[in-house]
Amino acid sequence: QVQLVESGGGLVQPGGSLRLSCAASGVIFSIYAMGWYRQAPGKQRELVARLTSGGSTNYADSVKGRFTISRDNAKNTVALQMNSLKPEDTAVYYCMTRILGRDYWGQGTQVTVSS
Repeated sequence: QVQLVESGGGLVQPGGSLRLSCAASGVIFSIYAMGWYRQAPGKQRELVARLTSGGSTNYADSVKGRFTISRDNAKNTVALQMNSLKPEDTAVYYCMTRILGRDYWGQGTQVTVSS
């Protein structure tokens, strides 16, 4: 059974940083792409960053240069380092992977950027 568990969210001031982590279990983690998505109130869920098993990355234009996705295959974790946070980054952040055509999601972690 695939499980994804996010952690690391919280309240941060504009310009601050947070590091989100997602721990995966029940899956051969290293062979699948992993992604971070977010959903703000009243908005659709959107892709923030994606990292393939081969190390290729893609980012939403709104976070390029500020966010970095990385993975540790030995620990079955994927992280999202978020710097220079803005109020518009406020959202619930979800970890996701797709295995044999099925999407698996974590429960989400709240990130609030406010002074």
